[in-house]
Amino acid sequence: MYSVEQVADRLGLHVRTVRGYIRAGRLKAVRIGKQYRIARDDLEALTGRPQPAPARSAGVAPMEVSSIVQIDGIDRASADRLSTLVLAGANTSRDPARPLRIQTVHDEDRARMKIVILGGAAATADVLRLLEAILDGGSDLLAGEAGGA
Repeated sequence: MYSVEQVADRLGLHVRTVRGYIRAGRLKAVRIGKQYRIARDDLEALTGRPQPAPARSAGVAPMEVSSIVQIDGIDRASADRLSTLVLAGANTSRDPARPLRIQTVHDEDRARMKIVILGGAAATADVLRLLEAILDGGSDLLAGEAGGA
C-alpha cells in the first residue's frame, strides 16, 4: 500500500493532482483515518504498467543526473525541430519507472536554446549522445525549410 505522497513521487506529480485523481475516481484508494492508501494493483491500473519495487532494498539510493545544454546561433524553426527530436528520443527511454524529464527554452533575441535534462545517468547520456550526433555530426536535420528560405 502506498501513501498519496509516495504515489505522487513515483509518478512525478503533485500531491494535489493524485488526490484529485482519487476524488474523480480515476485512482482507487482506501481511506484510513484522514489518509488515503493506494494498492499496488490500483496504481498499475492507473499507469498501465507495473510499478517496480523500491530501489533502496539493496541499500543504494536512486541517482538522478541533471544536465543543461546551451546551443548558440539557433533560429526558432531549428530549435523547434531539435526540441521534437530530443523529446522523441526521451520518450523511448528504456526505464519507464524513471522517465527522463526534459524542458527546452529558446531565446529569439539571443538566438540561444537551452535544454534541461533530468533523469537517470544512462538515459541522460543517451540523449546527450543524440544531441552530439545531431549538432556535431554535420546533420542536415536542423536545416529543414530554413535552407530554402
